[in-house]
Amino acid sequence: MPQPIRPAAAAGMFYPGSSAELARLVDHLVSDASRERAGLARMPKAIIAPHAGYIYSGPTAAQAFARLLPLASKLSRVVVLGPAHFEFVEGVVSPDAEELVTPLGRVSVDRRALAHAATVKPDARAHAMEHSVEVELPFVQRLLPNAKVVPLVVGRAAPDDVADVLEALWGGAETVIVVSSDLSHYLPYDVGRARDRHTVSRILALDAGLDGDEACGAAGINGLLRVARRKGMRAELVDLSSSGDTAGPRDDVVGYGAFAFFEDAP
Repeated sequence: MPQPIRPAAAAGMFYPGSSAELARLVDHLVSDASRERAGLARMPKAIIAPHAGYIYSGPTAAQAFARLLPLASKLSRVVVLGPAHFEFVEGVVSPDAEELVTPLGRVSVDRRALAHAATVKPDARAHAMEHSVEVELPFVQRLLPNAKVVPLVVGRAAPDDVADVLEALWGGAETVIVVSSDLSHYLPYDVGRARDRHTVSRILALDAGLDGDEACGAAGINGLLRVARRKGMRAELVDLSSSGDTAGPRDDVVGYGAFAFFEDAP
């Protein structure tokens, strides 16, 4: 039997531990991003968003999530894929929980949808301390308060295997895919920026051959890119930044990219 809840592990570290402070921060980040995206009403089927501490990557994550606002009321399922940072994981695993917890409350896991992905196995240990899925949840809670989530941690997995999981969970207009990933890690600002621009070009070309030096969530991104190519989707860069642009020094930066993927032509 699944456990009742998966408690928050990153609250007070990657994002505020106070529910009021967290709500204000997410609302502020999304409001700023929405002003920049005013007039853009097309709804992406999938986004890529970073998962670092909000003071570093929050503005870029908000740029990705703001793209969901035009049809947010129609979304009832959010599939979130994040990389495994702390445990070795073979394949794609779920938290084996009924609900996920953040300071903003509980988010229901869509276990009915999860049942359609036969290769996904439960692994509570892989999810217990993992932040890559968790840091996306407050954005989901504030923008899509009625949505259920399908939280997945991706470990060692081939692009086609991740793509098959995504296809099983693809759904229709009620479902959006969120792939959680940062880009380059711990490089001088200009070096990191150049590497990230190269990674951006590969993502926009739907090149499913990224590695961990280009994006820590490469396995999840590669799976999405494989599906995107199968379906003839179009990828768009929404924002590109690094910790050197926000709250960190420029001698040792982590890159962040926000992307949107569309099923239909513009």
